[in-house]
Amino acid sequence: MAECDLLVDLRELSFGDTSLMLDLAILARRLRRAGRRMRIRGAQPQVVRMIQTVGLHRLPSVLVEDPMPAIH
Repeated sequence: MAECDLLVDLRELSFGDTSLMLDLAILARRLRRAGRRMRIRGAQPQVVRMIQTVGLHRLPSVLVEDPMPAIH
């Protein structure tokens, strides 16, 4: 298993469905058992909404960093 925390960079992901969120949740659970965390970075607003809808951000081993800034 991982020897350090995992950084998941979602900057280029424009869509994430519930199956992706489930996969991330399962991975976060495994990381937590190993004493590690998952950091999610750069998620676009629509992906952040899906993360919040399924509750991924509430898992103890998951840290969702600030979403990707909007480009004006």
